[in-house]
Amino acid sequence: MLTIENLSVRVAGRLLLDEASAFIPDGARVGLVGRNGTGKTTLFNVITGDLHSEHGDVSIPARMRIGRIAQEAPSGPESLIEVVLAADTERAALLAEAEHAQDPQRIADIHTRLADIDAHSAPARAAAILSGLGFSHADQQRPCSEFSGGWRMRVALAAALFAAPDLLLLDEPTNYLDLEGTLWLEDHLARYPRTVIVISHDRDLLDNAVDSILHLEGGKLTFYRGGYSAFEKQRNERIVLDQKAIRKQEAQRKHLQAFVDRFRAKATKARQAQSRLKLLARLEPIAALVNEDVRPIEIPAPDKLLSPPIIALDHVAVGYEPGKPVLRNLSLRIDDDDRIALLGANGNGKSTFVKLLAGRLAPMQGGITRADKLRIAYFAQHQLDELHADESAYEHLRRLMPDAPESKVRARAGAMGFSGQMADTPAAKLSGGEKARLTLGLATFNAPHLVILDEPTNHLDIDSRAALIEAINDYPGAVMLVSHDRHLLEACAERLWCVEDGTIAHYDGDLDDYRRRVLSDRGRNGPSTRQAEVPVQTRGQAQGNGQAAVRAAAPRRRDIAALRKRIAAAENLTGKLNAAIAKIDSQLGAGKLFATDPAKAAELARMRATFAEQLASAEEEWLSASAASEAAGS
Repeated sequence: MLTIENLSVRVAGRLLLDEASAFIPDGARVGLVGRNGTGKTTLFNVITGDLHSEHGDVSIPARMRIGRIAQEAPSGPESLIEVVLAADTERAALLAEAEHAQDPQRIADIHTRLADIDAHSAPARAAAILSGLGFSHADQQRPCSEFSGGWRMRVALAAALFAAPDLLLLDEPTNYLDLEGTLWLEDHLARYPRTVIVISHDRDLLDNAVDSILHLEGGKLTFYRGGYSAFEKQRNERIVLDQKAIRKQEAQRKHLQAFVDRFRAKATKARQAQSRLKLLARLEPIAALVNEDVRPIEIPAPDKLLSPPIIALDHVAVGYEPGKPVLRNLSLRIDDDDRIALLGANGNGKSTFVKLLAGRLAPMQGGITRADKLRIAYFAQHQLDELHADESAYEHLRRLMPDAPESKVRARAGAMGFSGQMADTPAAKLSGGEKARLTLGLATFNAPHLVILDEPTNHLDIDSRAALIEAINDYPGAVMLVSHDRHLLEACAERLWCVEDGTIAHYDGDLDDYRRRVLSDRGRNGPSTRQAEVPVQTRGQAQGNGQAAVRAAAPRRRDIAALRKRIAAAENLTGKLNAAIAKIDSQLGAGKLFATDPAKAAELARMRATFAEQLASAEEEWLSASAASEAAGS
């Protein structure tokens, strides 16, 4: 068990943990949540002993093994499988000792211990973890030095998972992963047999992989049972109760103070007044709720949508080296209001495709037709490094608005979430989330018709991700999404395109179908030793069988998709009709219109009756489609 008692930690003069206490039971899978900068990583550093507390204590059993992703990614000549196997230090030490041991008794002890820790199945377990995180059998034999930093961080994650410590600490592990790796990790953590604490802003992971939430807010820790949705509900209920308690206490204070003010000067009541003063002094104030509302994110809408399609591809091939296309035979179209999510493992060509759309890559063959006056905004994580470190949000915007008065530039900065002093803070001093907000604001400055977002959530906390979802859903133009955040995709995407086997095709299923496919393809329960040695082409055949099953279920998915479109259309029409009726009611409710313009009032009344009939029909359509969808099991 892990016990945190009255823990106070100060970093750079700032008190992050203030008399914080919590108890983590053995075997708990805990999501550690809180706003960026509140001290979550600091708490991890205290638990591992890398940082000392100012006050209080963290108690763990003496023999508890603590595991954490290495801060520096492995980069040596060792193969991936060797790096992961070396993470089990006991096994590695025993195997090394076995090669030189002379004493028969010691040799026997070594082999007994190796059997106890199931050392002989270790290569298969390591291979299964690497496979789940996206490494093929051939990749696992290659040296770490051949992989990019992001892929090497996956190896560090694989090593931490393989070591299977008694307490596993994971700090934003999905930042290194694609959607497929995130889905596998979510499933793996849900079945982790020991204690795990994971810092994450991924709502789906926090709902499906953990059984409790540890919330860090205002320097305090609060433990909640259940996943993130349950935590959110419990916390909201607690906030309501706290607000009631604050109001009740304020009323009590006013009553006591009124008594004191009224009778303090009267000799007969002086003693009672003094008693009330003491009671008033002992009345501990309930902590007022801190307003942590996140500023909304805005994506400027174009003045006018363009006629569809805004982009059409005809047998396009694209890549980086002549004669070696990454993607080929692309015949696709994007309409003015499309919401498309790209699925597919990293390395399959998602980023290549969005660069093609954004005009940063030219086609090798085939043709691309773009609508006249089409404006495209492209946001990718690497663009955060392209900000001028010594320039503020105001200075970045000034470059885009050279002739605008200062008030207008600052108003635009405020709309992007940089008001007051924040507008003059150099980019180097902004947090990752603030840099992402600034980069997105600059990318969408010219009110684009198409917004391309490549992993937009990596530096955003949960509330900022919710603000991004609202911004995307309020934006009227087309959106192309690449993200490992399933919640974002489910909330925003209406169409799924799968990038694999060197091309892009429409995906008929939904994200639940895709999750089942990914877990099936990557071996949810992990291969045995023999399976780990199966050639790559055999696993590819197994993947093909899984895809055949998905294709066989396509008719049912198409029916469900059609029903969902009917539901969405009915909901949209219902919303518009309700808004129109409310507007008419507002005009007629004043009462003056009948006297000043009776003809217009009568026309409005007729329009209201028509809208009311259409609303009844739309509600009937919604009920019918919803019932059919429920019957279909969607």
